[in-house]
Amino acid sequence: MKCKIIWNYSIGWTLAFLFLVIIRGVGATEDGDLKFDTTTGLLVSLPVGLLFGAISGYAQILTEQHFYKKTPLGKLLVGRILFALLFMSALILLNYAVYTLIGGNSISLAAFAFNGYGSLVMYFYWVCVDLFMALLRQVSLMLGEGNLTKLLRGKFYYPTEEERIFMFLDLQSSTHLAEKLGHVQYSFLLQDCFDDLGVVDQNRAQVYQYVGDEVILTWNLRDGLNHQYCLRAYYNFKTRLESRKQYYQQRYGCFPFFKAGLHSGKVIVTEIGKLKKEIAYHGDTLNTAARIQEKCNDFQQELLISDHLRRQLNGSRAFDFTPMGTIRLKGKQTHTQVYAVLPQADPGEELELTVKQHSKTVDQFIQC
Repeated sequence: MKCKIIWNYSIGWTLAFLFLVIIRGVGATEDGDLKFDTTTGLLVSLPVGLLFGAISGYAQILTEQHFYKKTPLGKLLVGRILFALLFMSALILLNYAVYTLIGGNSISLAAFAFNGYGSLVMYFYWVCVDLFMALLRQVSLMLGEGNLTKLLRGKFYYPTEEERIFMFLDLQSSTHLAEKLGHVQYSFLLQDCFDDLGVVDQNRAQVYQYVGDEVILTWNLRDGLNHQYCLRAYYNFKTRLESRKQYYQQRYGCFPFFKAGLHSGKVIVTEIGKLKKEIAYHGDTLNTAARIQEKCNDFQQELLISDHLRRQLNGSRAFDFTPMGTIRLKGKQTHTQVYAVLPQADPGEELELTVKQHSKTVDQFIQC
């Protein structure tokens, strides 16, 4: 994820510099003392764009990690403006170095920085590029990682069939927690849990929807099966919650626990809505995954998967699969075999998990 953010910002800033060079240099004459060389500008655009794109992208990563959740929007805006000013100052210094050292021109820094109205227009352009990149990042977060590009290409305009894996994650004893904590504190609890859910990005998971206290994760089939990421994501999230157990106990007086159900199959993906656009998945695969998750309480298990997905995992050595029997899922005429999943203690696997004893029931994970 971090590398992708930096890469996207680097590409964006490189294109912005190339656009500026072409607009400012081709068929135009400089009015000020600066004499702009188009060829030099084109050659410098690539390294400068990559460098400042990396800086801007890294600043975005730090902002998302440390400030988005705890900082009001007004302060974030002020902080972004201050960053833009510092960023612009760095751009001026770098461009000044390029203009004087590489271009062989002689001019003072003040004269370079404030060379008529053209310089002010250029600075305004740089600030707009920075804000535009930040806006694109927010749109990408709202649509889901990678979906913005697909949306612009028109991939979702017509319904398309895909084979995907879906995980339904549900907070155990949510009604009891809501009554105990009150609506405001309960909402803060969900915010903290869903922030901690960000660790599943390491397992290539995409968040499809937040539905109350439930989250729907999805993978394309190849990514989900690779290294059993679809299963590792659940235990990585669980480990993250357990590492912050003291925080949850102190602030909320409880320790949240999520149960999950997984299933794989073909779904239809398409763009829906007129007043509010959304990328939606339709199909029996989602219904089956939701029904399997509902069976976790009946079997007192934290993670259940379908037999279809278990066979696709191709004999994973990192997990134990315990058959729970053939059950008839609500709303379906056919029967489905489900399996409980627990990680194995295999030193050859790179699965760093902290797992409770299998004999504990689901209710024992809720300590209120």
